[in-house]
Amino acid sequence: MPFVLTVDQIDSRLKHDAVEEALARLVPIDTVLDFTRTVGDEFQGLLDDPLSVVTAILELMRTANWHIGLGIGPVETPLPPDTRAGRGAAFVAARSAVDLAKNEPTHVRVVAGPPAEQLGRDAEVVLRLLATLREKRSDAGWDAVDLMNTGVTMAEAAETLGITRQAIGQRLQTAHWSVERDAVPVLVRLLDRAEGVSTGRYDA
Repeated sequence: MPFVLTVDQIDSRLKHDAVEEALARLVPIDTVLDFTRTVGDEFQGLLDDPLSVVTAILELMRTANWHIGLGIGPVETPLPPDTRAGRGAAFVAARSAVDLAKNEPTHVRVVAGPPAEQLGRDAEVVLRLLATLREKRSDAGWDAVDLMNTGVTMAEAAETLGITRQAIGQRLQTAHWSVERDAVPVLVRLLDRAEGVSTGRYDA
């Protein structure tokens, strides 16, 4: 179960408070304990599904607003009703991760508890690559990617956007959509393995 995301707004003193907007965007994502503002411009959530973790992180990466820290490890049970009262190694790891993210150009770090440290670092590398890939994606590229992620065909996406199939293919290629599509399941498997090893579900 234990994935803890701790998220802190970048340069919050110079920007409007974006926490409530982010929490609203994350509502559809399955959580064990909901994303909740913890203090100031920071919020936190507890998740048990690695795909939901990846979905949440990728959603947060859509804007340049966030330091994102993912902690992986055991949590104390029974769980409290509120994320802010959660305890355990995953919460400690998430705190370390978000602090480290403040010195990372892609603003995302992963910390996994022993003996899964290397698995956590491997997952972090994939996340950093995805962040780098996405940061230069144009609005036109996002329009094409978002449509394809709904499950439509390229022909249907082209028709919706009023462009040719060749043109949308070029947009998707420039946006590196196929690389992201193929990287997500790899990242999900890495996170599942890291969580399993850190909690004893899998052998190291």
